[in-house]
Amino acid sequence: MASTDPNYSLNPHSDRLRELAALIHPSRFAGHLDGLVSAATVLQLQKAPRLQQRLVEFLLGSELVSNGIDWDRDVLLGHDPRRAALLAGSIWHARSVLKLVSRDDVAILIENIGAEAHAFAIRHSSSAVATTSIDAPQKLASQIEHDGCACLGAWLKDASELDRVRVLFRLPLGTSAESPAAEHYNSAGPLLSLVVAHLATEEPAA
Repeated sequence: MASTDPNYSLNPHSDRLRELAALIHPSRFAGHLDGLVSAATVLQLQKAPRLQQRLVEFLLGSELVSNGIDWDRDVLLGHDPRRAALLAGSIWHARSVLKLVSRDDVAILIENIGAEAHAFAIRHSSSAVATTSIDAPQKLASQIEHDGCACLGAWLKDASELDRVRVLFRLPLGTSAESPAAEHYNSAGPLLSLVVAHLATEEPAA
């Protein structure tokens, strides 16, 4: 008997392509589409079921997409790459996070990185990497995101090309995930292990 569920599909691969198309950051299409196409139009295209598979093939290449015909959840278990980056970056700068004691400063930091990343830094402060303190909460938040994205990019170097782009293409074009430094390659493994273990305690992302 056929399912009456409107989300039911006999083609899980197509489902994954549609999910990925909807999650790819619009800036990734900027260099491939007519410059006159507005951001709003790109979002509409990404939401159109009949176009989503073509959009992914257009961006990744049909050969790479076909090689992932049996793909499962990505290496972040379907979770938001920016969230993972903020968690990793918060550990990187945990010493600075711990030194922020002003209620106003802590509030500004949490507003920028989220309460989860703030708590994660405190919980894993023994794994902190940065030794130089950053006192300004806005600057600290920016560095947390920068070093977190760089660690994510460094960690993905050992992943397959498909797994790598499935994560990176969900971030805006031009983040530090695309150009990690040597220090990020040295620390990415331990930090992302903590992050993935944390994400794995949750239900898989939809």
